[in-house]
Amino acid sequence: MAKKKQRRGGAAAGAGGTPATVALTEAGTAFTVHSYAHDPAAASYGAEAAAAMGVEPARVFKTLLAEVDGALTVAVVPVSGSLDLKALAAAAGGKRAAMADPAAAERATGYVRGGISPLGQRRRLPTVLDASAAEHATICVSAGRRGLEVELAPADLAGLTGAVLAPIARR
Repeated sequence: MAKKKQRRGGAAAGAGGTPATVALTEAGTAFTVHSYAHDPAAASYGAEAAAAMGVEPARVFKTLLAEVDGALTVAVVPVSGSLDLKALAAAAGGKRAAMADPAAAERATGYVRGGISPLGQRRRLPTVLDASAAEHATICVSAGRRGLEVELAPADLAGLTGAVLAPIARR
């Protein structure tokens, strides 16, 4: 069972916080932290998170990095689906997209694979959030490490990351 901690803007996320939770706190954004024991043998980080938190997979979003015409781009899609690279390229205003090298993704974001958050990255990258996020009052994304998720309103996530909403997930 996942542990929950409610955090609101102004609450101290500092000690033990991740860059994602610090960014949310500094922005004054309401969010809930969900932590769970990560199983290194889990086949899918996102499916593991959804099951551990008891949240429907359509509300848990994974953060993927792709190269769109050679530029790193963040794609945030439900764990219940997969990324449509052609749709991502179109949404980002490019022609071609391919998954980014995992080492390049880790260097650019400052996070490890399986714990990459769309929030609090080392440098701000173009971000596309799947349009299905708008169907939910709140969604969950990585808080910056395996076994830690944040739940927040999709509009807050889009605002903090400068994300474009577009249908980029395959169901």
